[in-house]
Amino acid sequence: MDLKYLKGVAALKLDTDKCIGCGMCLNVCPHAVFSLIESKAHITDIDHCMECGACAMNCPVSAISVRKGVGCAYAVLMSILSGNNNGDGPCCGGPDCCG
Repeated sequence: MDLKYLKGVAALKLDTDKCIGCGMCLNVCPHAVFSLIESKAHITDIDHCMECGACAMNCPVSAISVRKGVGCAYAVLMSILSGNNNGDGPCCGGPDCCG
């Protein structure tokens, strides 16, 4: 399934100068937003980003930043619409996830 969110709104930033090419972002990203090209991470399709923050939390050199936003809003809405909230709501990744 090709999950894309609102086009051009993800607050994902990658500093390739800081990147050490460890590939952790590729391992933790649930939507395959990153690829490794010539030993550096690159954002392949920012519109796949759900802004969960897993990449930024797991980057050992803080080369990635992401502000929770549209991705979390999407997760909340989809949880409500699908009835899969189990009474405690969805979670997008962080320790203070979704309130």
